[in-house]
Amino acid sequence: QMRLVESGGGSVEAGGSLRLSCAASAWNARMGWIRQAPGKEREGVATTTGGNTTYYADSVKGRFTVSRDNDKNTVYLQMNSLKPEDTAMYYCAAGYRGGGSVLSPDTFLYWGQGTQVTVSS
Repeated sequence: QMRLVESGGGSVEAGGSLRLSCAASAWNARMGWIRQAPGKEREGVATTTGGNTTYYADSVKGRFTVSRDNDKNTVYLQMNSLKPEDTAMYYCAAGYRGGGSVLSPDTFLYWGQGTQVTVSS
């Protein structure tokens, strides 16, 4: 069982930035960030693979950057130009259970507990 621990969430005004971190108990080629706003379905935000290829949801392209430090088994999500609609619980996820697209939340095996991001207007 892989353990994932997120940190770095908080409250920020629109236009601000936050950096989320996810410390994993082991290395995994595929890691990603998923968010869920109240009353909405989970949304895949960004995924990075072992080859350091990255994928982004259209809603965050150009504003968010996913990166990883393989020596520390840590993945980051740098979020710039934040908007109120980015408000959500952000989850780190890892692994691949099959099916779906590269960003699909349903394709991830392991999940963290989440960290809240709130963006005020």
